[in-house]
Amino acid sequence: MLEQGGNAVDAAIAAAAALTVVEPVMNGLGGDAQVLLWDGADVVGLNGCGKLPAAWSAQRFSQHARMPDLGWESVIVPGAVAAWADLSARYGRLPFDALLVPAIRYAHDGFLVSPVIARQWKIHADRLKEQPGFAAAFMPGGRAPKAGERFRFPALGRSLERIAATRGRDFYEGEIAAAVLADAVRHGAAVSADDLAGHRSEWLSPLAGRYRGLDVYQMPPPAQGLAVLSALGIMQHFDLGPGQDAVLRAHVQIEAMKMAFSDVYAHVADAAWMRDQPSALLDPEYLRSRACHIDPARAAAHAPCPLPRHATVYLAAADRDGMVVSFIQSNYHGFGSGVVVPGTGVSLHNRGSGFTLEADHPNSVAGGKKPFHTTVPALLMREGRPWGALGVVGADMQPQGQVQIISALADLDSNPQAALDMPRWRIDQEGGIRLEAAAASQIGEGLMARGHRVVRMPPGNIDFGGAQCIIRVGDGYAGASDGSRDGSAVGT
Repeated sequence: MLEQGGNAVDAAIAAAAALTVVEPVMNGLGGDAQVLLWDGADVVGLNGCGKLPAAWSAQRFSQHARMPDLGWESVIVPGAVAAWADLSARYGRLPFDALLVPAIRYAHDGFLVSPVIARQWKIHADRLKEQPGFAAAFMPGGRAPKAGERFRFPALGRSLERIAATRGRDFYEGEIAAAVLADAVRHGAAVSADDLAGHRSEWLSPLAGRYRGLDVYQMPPPAQGLAVLSALGIMQHFDLGPGQDAVLRAHVQIEAMKMAFSDVYAHVADAAWMRDQPSALLDPEYLRSRACHIDPARAAAHAPCPLPRHATVYLAAADRDGMVVSFIQSNYHGFGSGVVVPGTGVSLHNRGSGFTLEADHPNSVAGGKKPFHTTVPALLMREGRPWGALGVVGADMQPQGQVQIISALADLDSNPQAALDMPRWRIDQEGGIRLEAAAASQIGEGLMARGHRVVRMPPGNIDFGGAQCIIRVGDGYAGASDGSRDGSAVGT
């Protein structure tokens, strides 16, 4: 798209559309998207996430111990397609239908499945094969495709053609919408024509925080971007530079992240339902007081964070005019709800499972409400100019990975590829610490000496997310892609 005269927005939309075809485990037409971009004057946010069906209520799920994460009862209105169209209409240079040409070609002609995607495809196919429409769409010949096999999805290609011709409206009000609604009726789901037709993307002002001379921008609630800014605001009060002990660096980061998660999971929800505003949770004095409770020598007990399965893609794009786009797109869990609408290739996310059934929680179920959202693209500014775009896929690993990479960039002056290649840690469901296999032995030993429960994960484990990053360097850019995934940095 850049070679055709398009800008970074055109490139990002085309890549996002293509990824719904060639990476169907992690995202699809029935998913959500969130975008941060520098438009030449300001940092702008686009919330491409849908709401609960209007008919949903806590009573509907009264027989459940927690929100369903499979099938139609986990499906809410998808927002990714509308986000593409709205982003293109406001900022794109190329015609919208031109942006979907590569995706349509991949769907009709097929693509060779990569080893990483083939492995994840098989894992989730075995789990989802009984869900409506799944096996017919994603298990040709009764199994998931193997690495190197060509996978074609003409039904998805036809849907992409309708989306291209109608600037996305067919998905919400045309033939695709009719197919979605017919399947919903067949399975007793609550998604209605009004729910789909009434969906709109939301342009909004991002949250921002400062760390070591960088202005870090994040999506506001119901996204969990506040966790990144909270942790960085706490870490700001410690020396984490290159002369500092590596174990202490990791310990401070982990303790700050625990504190950030304890606030986020207690308070963050649809902004209209939050009792405490982000400004209170990011108040500098409040974060300074939180930092005072970190003991450099001992791990503390904080509320552990949940560990949902992850199914998200991240991409970043920048152009010669300085426009920078940070774009994330998600099914939530692998293949989302597992539901695939017959004849359309539309696999529906399960973002409804992001709600809680706790009646007094701000993220409790209510019709027309947006769920707590794990997807958080980041955009970095320095001295009033866009400096970088960053994202890490993987549910609650997203803020944890961002914090570690931003610290490497700002505290250690790492180049972007080195920052992405550094072995990462992850806070697990029970509050213990998982370490990547490549982490130095003294890191694990030092954290255990401070009271952390440490588990070293085997090589090839993808629990630590996949990251992409673009950093401004002089008149050009340095791009980096996580070696554990299939991405790459490409310039033109």
